Amino acid sequence: MKISTTIRFNSPDATDVARKIALSLKPDNLTNMETMIEEDQVSITIRTEKISSMIATVDDLLMNAKISEDIIKEVEEKDDL
Repeated sequence: MKISTTIRFNSPDATDVARKIALSLKPDNLTNMETMIEEDQVSITIRTEKISSMIATVDDLLMNAKISEDIIKEVEEKDDL
């Protein structure tokens, strides 16, 4: 059985940050992952056969997205100094 999920980052105020996060995560994409970057949203689709693999992949992805967001904020704050 195939399982799939899509994580969407869609905030009019945060489109640029979501795009940067998605681009920073894209090099780690496995063959079962697809990143779509559009004007008003970013989405990452994951397909797998095991629910445990899905949970682990989503967990890793969200942890890395949080780290990316923190780095982007830090860099932008330093640019404002």
